[in-house]
Amino acid sequence: MTGRGAGPAARWLARLAVLAAVGSLAVLVLSLGEGGLLVVGAGLLGLVLLAAGTWWFLARRGVLRLLGAVVAVAAPAGVLVLYAFAGLWRTALVLVLCWGAALACARGALRAARPERAGRGVAAVPPERPYLIMNPKSGGGKVGRFTLAERARELGARVHLLDPSAPADVAALAREAVREGADLLGVAGGDGTQALVAAVAAEHDLPFLVVPAGTRNHFAMDLGLDRSDPARCLDALTDGEELRIDLGDVAGRAFVNTVSFGVYADVVQRPEYRDDKAGTILALMPDLLAGEGVQRLDARIDGTALASRQALLISNNAYVSPDDLGGAGRRPSLQDGELGVLAIRVESAAAAAELAVRGSQSEALTVTTAQRVEVISGAREIPVAVDGEALRMATPVVCTVRPGALRVRVPRDRPGVTVPAPRVDWRRLLGLAFGRSEG
Repeated sequence: MTGRGAGPAARWLARLAVLAAVGSLAVLVLSLGEGGLLVVGAGLLGLVLLAAGTWWFLARRGVLRLLGAVVAVAAPAGVLVLYAFAGLWRTALVLVLCWGAALACARGALRAARPERAGRGVAAVPPERPYLIMNPKSGGGKVGRFTLAERARELGARVHLLDPSAPADVAALAREAVREGADLLGVAGGDGTQALVAAVAAEHDLPFLVVPAGTRNHFAMDLGLDRSDPARCLDALTDGEELRIDLGDVAGRAFVNTVSFGVYADVVQRPEYRDDKAGTILALMPDLLAGEGVQRLDARIDGTALASRQALLISNNAYVSPDDLGGAGRRPSLQDGELGVLAIRVESAAAAAELAVRGSQSEALTVTTAQRVEVISGAREIPVAVDGEALRMATPVVCTVRPGALRVRVPRDRPGVTVPAPRVDWRRLLGLAFGRSEG
């Protein structure tokens, strides 16, 4: 898009962003003799020490772990104390406000200038024989708390309540329902269960209903569903519309959110992880991050080699860049027909500090998209976390995406997806502000 093609709101926000950025530079220049450089230098040093302390806390034990915690807490506190006692707090505050205003206006401009995505669905005829699988234990008992089974039955659905004491093959239950004439499949549970039944729905080209009754329900969030009231999703049975979205595939198994290799996958394999997540992570991190002989991951991303990474995250469509904290953990679209790829290698406090300062420009971090990712290892099989479920898979492990493979039935009246602004691109902002092409 060119600056001339953007609306007036985008152009004015871009101009305000440029003005605020220039203002922050002017404040810095005018305060050079009054500690302006000290403000910036101390801020960067605090960020570096915070990252280094966090690394020591995660990758070391005993005294070094305690020292890391102290450094991580003391670094930002020390910067604030320095600003206060050196009389620099006003300069620091003005710089922060100017730069914060610049970023806020920049994100607003880029959001306003972005073309609308085709996110709405098409009207759908209510199903005649819907079949829903519900996990009463998921999400701390949301199925019972929101009376989901009763409401679904009132709307004409056949409901199968899973027995927590007798694990069931939910994919087999879904296939049996299809054989018996079900014309819609749905799940009230977590993302791992959603993926298993979604695969059956895609296999038979049936609509799939997502009821976010799990703990986090990232899939439901990126579909624009109401996670605070899962019962609202049942409205799709009588007043719904349909979306065509992509489905990830890892070694023949479907996934709706992510596949993790490396550090996180190793952690979730441990039986104690479910009962004590934080304690398990702290106990294992030193060995997984800095231990001798820890296996690293190699991968081929659409044919491009990526060597010796500690962790690799493959997602069904790309998540927002780690630089854009305002939208982190969200996918702007589930219809782009691509995998998101995030790989990391941080093996020292210096590398952690460099990552904190440079973000996605750091050599420690790879952020990209792909159609195919092949994970390679010297081991015959490796731990893999698929939508949070702990598995082991034979190597090499291949991840692909199936564009438009899944028909998702959603209620017509739903919150919708909050799409974060694109990554701040100052060259593009200048084009918006002054009517030039992005070039």
